[in-house]
Amino acid sequence: MTQSSIRKIYFGVADRRQMFRLFDRHAQRPNRWENDDSGLFAGEWFEIARAEHDYMLDLLPPLWMRSGMFALREFLTESVTSVFYTLRIDGKTRYFHAYCDLARPRLPVEMRDAIVERESWPVKAMTRAERLEHVWSATHDEYRGYDGERFGAQHRGKPTTLVYGLGTPELKLLGDLTDDEIAAKLPVHLRHLPIRAAA
Repeated sequence: MTQSSIRKIYFGVADRRQMFRLFDRHAQRPNRWENDDSGLFAGEWFEIARAEHDYMLDLLPPLWMRSGMFALREFLTESVTSVFYTLRIDGKTRYFHAYCDLARPRLPVEMRDAIVERESWPVKAMTRAERLEHVWSATHDEYRGYDGERFGAQHRGKPTTLVYGLGTPELKLLGDLTDDEIAAKLPVHLRHLPIRAAA
C-alpha cells in the first residue's frame, strides 16, 4: 500500500466539507492503526479557497511558517503533516493543501515547485493517473474501498470502486477502470479534457 509520489488528488477548489473529507480519503484502509501508511498520504495535494487556508492557519499555532507556507503542528502519521501554501500562479493568488513527510526536509519546497509547475500547464488537461485520483477522491465511501481477498494476494490493499454497467454494480480495482468507466465517474466539466501523457 505504498505510493509516496507528488500527485494532485482533486480537481477544482475544495470547500470546507470537501477539504476535511480529502484530509483522510484513505479512512477505509485495512489495518488503519496498525501500519505506517505515510506513503498513502505523503505527496497528496489539492487546491482550497482562501477562507479554508485562513481557517487552518487560525486553528492552532503552526509548527513553522516560511515564505508562502506553514505546517500544522499536529502530525497525521509519524513524520507526515499538512502544509498549506499561498502561491502566485499566472498572476493569481491561490491556496493549496499538501501532505509532506518532514523526514525529507526539502519536500515542502519540492511540493511547492511541483504544484506551481502542474498548475502552470498551458493547456487544461489531466493525466490518466490524475483522473483516477479525482475519481477516488470524489467517490463516496459507500462506493469505494480497499481489496481484501477478492482480487488475489497481489492486489490486497489496492483501492476498489463500484462501477455500473448494464444496470448491475460491479466491484473493480481502481487501476483497472477503462477510459469510458473513468469518464462516467468524472464530473461533466472534466470528462472531455484532453488526456495528457504522464511526465
